[in-house]
Amino acid sequence: MEYALADHQYGKAETRLVRVYRDTDQHQIRDLNVSTTLRGDFADAYSRGDQAKVLPTDSQKNTAYAFALEHGVPDIETYALTLAMHFADEIEPVHAARVEVDEYAWDRVQLSGGDHPHAFVRAGQEVRTTTATVIGRGTEQRVWVLSGLRDLVLLKSTGSEFAGFLRDRYTTLAETHDRVLATSLTSRWRHAGPDADWNAVNASIRQILIERFSTVHSLALQQSLWEMGKAVLAAHDEVAEIRLSAPNKHHFLVDLTAFGLDNRGEVFHADDRPYGLIQCAVQREDAPAAGPAWDTPGSFAG
Repeated sequence: MEYALADHQYGKAETRLVRVYRDTDQHQIRDLNVSTTLRGDFADAYSRGDQAKVLPTDSQKNTAYAFALEHGVPDIETYALTLAMHFADEIEPVHAARVEVDEYAWDRVQLSGGDHPHAFVRAGQEVRTTTATVIGRGTEQRVWVLSGLRDLVLLKSTGSEFAGFLRDRYTTLAETHDRVLATSLTSRWRHAGPDADWNAVNASIRQILIERFSTVHSLALQQSLWEMGKAVLAAHDEVAEIRLSAPNKHHFLVDLTAFGLDNRGEVFHADDRPYGLIQCAVQREDAPAAGPAWDTPGSFAG
């Protein structure tokens, strides 16, 4: 029986990196988690253990640190693109490079006299994300950029329904026309090109997602995601596609009738699992091809 090496890649996952800017008395910090993935002419490393064309993952880690100092981190998209282009342009066996970056936000400590210049407090659990994918080098180079966020926790205490759904013999869920709707949103959007005012676009999209979740009278979480995605594309021509993933963080009304109490939508049990997981992609009809933009190292893990 003959065997062939199929898709393969390697890289350095989750390099924790904190860049401190000390140019003024008001220090700035960028707190990152950086993962690099390389594809290229590495077959011999797998089939024969020959490492001659393999750039060590430790070197990739060191490059991530060095670039944070040499090129800075004006925003995570620029940093990820610069790093990915370096691997694709300058490391000969590399045909494609992918750099994923998570950023953890910090707020300045507030004192009675104002902001503390160099003390910070973690700004909640929300994470800003990006992925830059670069294939080829020189004039043949192709680039894809994703931006996004995850763990954006949202809740509305009314303005949500769920009724008229399909029933079978295992259905016990009661219909409701007034419920708590809560989620921990993950959203990623694909840019039509490799250039944008990354910070401004990301801040605008985040606000649109929050506003549409809040203001749409939701007949289902599916509908909410569709309206959120449409609103982003309507506001930003530079976004080709947006994907949204929203676990339905169920809040069940507690029955207090045994205690002679009438619970009129005021006390709930927040149930973390199992949960509904609602996902969708909203894309322009004329969107450029996604290519490998959505590929992930996780695709090898089953």
